[in-house]
Amino acid sequence: MIFPIGDDQVKGGYFPVFSYGFIVLNVAVFIFENQMPQAQLAAFVNEYGSIPHEITQGNSWFTLLTSMFLHGGWMHLIGNMLFLWVFADNIEAAVGNIWFLLFYLTGGLAAVGGHIYFNWDSPVPMVGASGAISAVLGAYLVMYPASRIKLLFFIFPFRVSAWLFLGIWIIQQMLYGAESINDTEGGGVAWWAHICGFAFGILGGLVFRSAGHLGNIELEGQES
Repeated sequence: MIFPIGDDQVKGGYFPVFSYGFIVLNVAVFIFENQMPQAQLAAFVNEYGSIPHEITQGNSWFTLLTSMFLHGGWMHLIGNMLFLWVFADNIEAAVGNIWFLLFYLTGGLAAVGGHIYFNWDSPVPMVGASGAISAVLGAYLVMYPASRIKLLFFIFPFRVSAWLFLGIWIIQQMLYGAESINDTEGGGVAWWAHICGFAFGILGGLVFRSAGHLGNIELEGQES
């Protein structure tokens, strides 16, 4: 298994308040979840996770937001928070705290919307920050394609460019997403949330670049 553990940090810009704040919030919610008995936890996930069938019936719209802060297990949480830790701070440093907050939440909504579109009648709740984080990855690809991502393969670290790592990542999501279209059970990984979030992030990254948000930002070879 290969994990990102660092990148070229930006020099200057805004302090990533929300990037780090979202990590704290997600971890806190997960700890809260783990204090519940199994039956209560299942009810909690059904209440605050996004269930496509409920949303398409006009119910539980608040779960479009709340689902972004729930996770199904430690590995789900750790994987998402690792990606958020590595990639989000550079985006927020460049665009500013409020713009990043709006971008992250809107990207998450776009991701949930994409999942619902491809799983219209599913009764399975979707949870996780990966859709919003996918938007961050899309923006990162546009804004910092030459940044060097530090990866860990077992105990061996190595570096690749962001465009290579994220390019391979989104191709993988698209292949699994295409395969999941024929999945009638509606469970598992929300591949289309990743794909739609990433697409939203690319558009957002293009807007941020054209607006000159990278004008006073430089990359330096320092790990996250």
